[in-house]
Amino acid sequence: MSTRIWKAAVLTGLSVALGVAGGYWFAQQRMSAMPDALAEQSPKTQDQRKVLYWYDPMKPQQKFDKPGKSPFMDMQLVPQYADAATNGAAISIDPSLTQNLGLRLATVTRGVLASSLDVVGVLAFNERDVAVIQARTAGFVERVYAHAPGDVLKANAPLADILVPEWAAAQEEFLALKRHGDADLLVAARQRLHLTGMPAALITQVERSGKIQPNLTLTSPISGVLQELDVRTGMTVAGGETLARVNGLSSVWLAVAVPESETGSIVLGQTVEARLPAFPGTVLGGVVSTILPETNPDSRTVRVRVELANPDGQLRPGMTAQVRLNRSTEQSVLWVPSEAVIRTGRRVLVMLAEDAGRYRPVEVQLGQENEGKTVVLNGLEEGQQVVSSGQFLLDSEASLKGIVARTLEMPPPPATASAFHEADGQVVQINSKDVTLAHGPFKTLGMPGMTMTFPLADPALMQGLKSGDKVRISVSQTDDGLRVERLEKLGGQP
Repeated sequence: MSTRIWKAAVLTGLSVALGVAGGYWFAQQRMSAMPDALAEQSPKTQDQRKVLYWYDPMKPQQKFDKPGKSPFMDMQLVPQYADAATNGAAISIDPSLTQNLGLRLATVTRGVLASSLDVVGVLAFNERDVAVIQARTAGFVERVYAHAPGDVLKANAPLADILVPEWAAAQEEFLALKRHGDADLLVAARQRLHLTGMPAALITQVERSGKIQPNLTLTSPISGVLQELDVRTGMTVAGGETLARVNGLSSVWLAVAVPESETGSIVLGQTVEARLPAFPGTVLGGVVSTILPETNPDSRTVRVRVELANPDGQLRPGMTAQVRLNRSTEQSVLWVPSEAVIRTGRRVLVMLAEDAGRYRPVEVQLGQENEGKTVVLNGLEEGQQVVSSGQFLLDSEASLKGIVARTLEMPPPPATASAFHEADGQVVQINSKDVTLAHGPFKTLGMPGMTMTFPLADPALMQGLKSGDKVRISVSQTDDGLRVERLEKLGGQP
């Protein structure tokens, strides 16, 4: 038994020794081969790329000549390599990853954009269709008919009976002259009845019946809603006193709130379609009758008045309506889906899709927007493709890589003194490209005093200035930030 155990131990020791020897030999072969492999790989792994400039990913428009810490954020500047620039201002994505990133493309299309604007409106009374009922002469109210404000009246509906004592004497004189047959005096007496405020129908009735009619029945001259009724039985009324007010319902006004940015396309006589929740499936037609001159300061909207016919009286003031304002003209335009537009606050961009999975930001000028489509006035061509979903992810990646959309070539507006923001300061450092200033607050910008570096609008601004000079600074707001337009040395300096 002991002999068997001894043999097993010997075999085990021999196996371990052979394994150790083989591992040592294999390791020696690897170590001897590594210098040759490193010698071959070293030239390939060394970074030979040329750096054009350094930039802050949070503000890629600003370029720096050397590495270091960003003056804007607490982070290191990032290099921009020459080979990246030669590939064009675009980012590349493997086409196989497009679906995983949720990217969706849309084609820039030319066509007729539906020329309409959908807004909300509220029905109101037509203030031009109003009847005011007044007492033409003094009298006493003998009867008030059963009406109250809010009642819908028919034309000639009675409101109140008024006794006019003055009419009794005038009518007696008229009837006496009529019996004597003096034609000239009769004409004068009839004229006097008119001047006392007696209706022509009542004068005719007196002349035919030969009886005195001192009572006047006030009636509504039009059909509509009784808005006011200021008369009670037994009260005394004075001549010219307003007793009732009736608003007609044959037509109503539709008050529409149009966004301030859209008012330029609204004209008088423009056709309108209105749909009311109270009458599903019914489309009412009207025209723009008035564009009010005042803009609501809270909602930044302009009120537009539309007149709608109401022959059956179903349209009631206070009802709401969905209103479509049809534009006066339609023209062929370029358009993209509205969801493809990126608004930065200063510029409007889209991500343009190119061949081989390349994308680059493009600045565009936009026109009107309607039904999810936006007109493109400048920056794109028909047939190009833009990213309509996932474009914000691409835009963030482009910003981190310092890829900035080229500015549209449009004539800049003339600079005026009112466009400048001014402050006093002192020159810390200046060259032909930029100036570092310790400046006071720019009050028109709400910007406190600090030390900052600004680009110069013109290299000639540095002439005659040096570090330590006190200056009056004028800056303008550009897409890349503030830029110095004027530097005036303050008086009393050598």
